[in-house]
Amino acid sequence: MARKTRVHFPGALYHVMVRGNNGERIFSKEHQKRKYIQKMAKYKKQFAFKLFSYCIMDNHAHLLIQVEDTPLSEIMQRLQQVYTQWFNRSYGRTGHVFQQRYKALLCDKENYLLQVIKYIHFNPVTANIRQGINYKWSSHVHYIDLIDDGLVDTDEVLGIFSKKRKQAIKEYLQFMEQEPEVIALRDFREFQPEEKMLPSTGLGIQSRQISIGELIEKVCSQEQVSINELVRKTRIQKISDLRKAIVLLSEKHCSVTNTLLAQELNLPLSMISKIKSGVSKGTDYVQEIIRCFEERSE
Repeated sequence: MARKTRVHFPGALYHVMVRGNNGERIFSKEHQKRKYIQKMAKYKKQFAFKLFSYCIMDNHAHLLIQVEDTPLSEIMQRLQQVYTQWFNRSYGRTGHVFQQRYKALLCDKENYLLQVIKYIHFNPVTANIRQGINYKWSSHVHYIDLIDDGLVDTDEVLGIFSKKRKQAIKEYLQFMEQEPEVIALRDFREFQPEEKMLPSTGLGIQSRQISIGELIEKVCSQEQVSINELVRKTRIQKISDLRKAIVLLSEKHCSVTNTLLAQELNLPLSMISKIKSGVSKGTDYVQEIIRCFEERSE
């Protein structure tokens, strides 16, 4: 049976996982990890894709790749093939090195970029590796400027936190201190090719979807705040918390992009990402708004 053609379009973001055949530790030695990274850098230059995150464990690896003109299938075929040839030649063996085809999840970049990066960077933590988040073979070290070789495209991601790099790194580290949420990431072994990462209510049920305009009207009515007050530029804490509550409620109740959310709430796009990822925390009032809304919606 022919394999299903993978979805391809310029700008598509994929969370990719490769695993050693039969769980074999194909990256157990440092020079093996280094070789895989070197080959990845070679094809990144050749195919002009973006690499936002990676983590090379002993028997598997995670990559977060945004493709341009070259399809992911061609990139991964080259990368896997050249590593297989090197590995087999180095150890005088033949046959498969990787377990079947790589697995790839087509990601919603606007809503899940930061969460997937955190998921990947937390692999050594969940595996109880001594270095934890500071694991040497993860792109986390690129984000905190311990390595600056151009392999990882950190600027776009850090720009979500702050335009100033030092401040961005500080906020990124604060973000990484929080435990990663379950972001519709079931065990990666269950992923099917091109299964999209979709918002999850966390309750195992589908909520009734409403428009972002309807959500804003309902929350403003509930809290007795006018829409003009909500979108006006202000530092009033109540308004700030109200916006945060709307952003968080929209993940469950609306099908809306971060860009449209930013426009509707008169907020920077980067702030929407911070709120969703938990970097920008509200007060207890935020949770109270959400609780009241959910009770009224039942």
